[in-house]
Amino acid sequence: MSVPRLPLVVTADPELLDDLLRLAAAGGTEVVVAGDPIAARSDYASAPLVVIGADQVGACLRARLPRRPRVLVVGRRAWPPGAAEAIAELRPVEMCLLPDGESWLVDRFADGPGRPLGRILAVIGGSGGAGASILAGGLAVTSVSSGHRTLLVDADPLGGGLDLLLGWERIDGLRWSALAGAGGRVDPPTLLRALPHRGDLVLLSFARDESPVVPGDAMAATLDAGRRGRDVIITDLPRQLDEAAILALQSADRAVLIVPAELRATAGAARIARTIRFHRDELSVVVRGPAPGKLKARDIAAALRLPLAGSLRPEPAMCQAVERGAPPASTGKGPLAELCRRLVRDLLSERRVAA
Repeated sequence: MSVPRLPLVVTADPELLDDLLRLAAAGGTEVVVAGDPIAARSDYASAPLVVIGADQVGACLRARLPRRPRVLVVGRRAWPPGAAEAIAELRPVEMCLLPDGESWLVDRFADGPGRPLGRILAVIGGSGGAGASILAGGLAVTSVSSGHRTLLVDADPLGGGLDLLLGWERIDGLRWSALAGAGGRVDPPTLLRALPHRGDLVLLSFARDESPVVPGDAMAATLDAGRRGRDVIITDLPRQLDEAAILALQSADRAVLIVPAELRATAGAARIARTIRFHRDELSVVVRGPAPGKLKARDIAAALRLPLAGSLRPEPAMCQAVERGAPPASTGKGPLAELCRRLVRDLLSERRVAA
């Protein structure tokens, strides 16, 4: 069993460090301390929470650390010169000044590391019509049917809408547009309760009559809420990566590229895979049939230089059921349901090993 991951504190200010160690102890956790972003880099992505001292916020910005949820910037009494501008560039982050924010910061420390965090699986289409939304929806439905509290995030602004895919377009609840003005400051349990939901499945998607934009702050708040309140978070991401999609990619525990078994689709997916690998190292591929040219899934995976996560045979009956409003994989039978069960099981087994 490995040691649980601890919050990361980045500061060289001894007085601020003393305050943060005291508040972390009040929250029931120890922390990993790094004096600067260079020392912090190895733990930055994996820490359940990152607290950056006001003295290091400019250095962290210059170091181009990857965007991630659950980053706090903390100062003492007043922000030093230039800190506010650096914080604005470093977003999405939350910030507070001590001593006024002490109780709030204790609560944030109390959320980890003894508390298991939800696992994030990102799905990206390797070409238009690859089936990313079907796979994302099937993963969410399968996760819930397996007994896991699940959040499904529709982050593709130009997609058809996961609410339509699930048959949820008439269910009340917040959409992305309602989160855009919140600036990332939302209470995670309140957010999850306010989103459209049925049973243990919660959905965040787009309003059809408003601009389909996902601010980075809103994505960070959503992933934070999912990590803290759900077992599984499935994100359906666009091929054209915006700020929010990059944040979701970098935050994901696993990422899957779905590619039709066709030559041109594979060539296009190779370009998308290169873009994704610029933001994360781990990536696998799902190959979806039919294969008009008899391309094999393992050959496509080899051409993309990606591990093969699975393959999908055509399911005309399932596709017809989706057109009638039945969520994908809702019967629990067929190639899609089988693949989704395995992917969810593997995702959560990785969490048990990490814990």
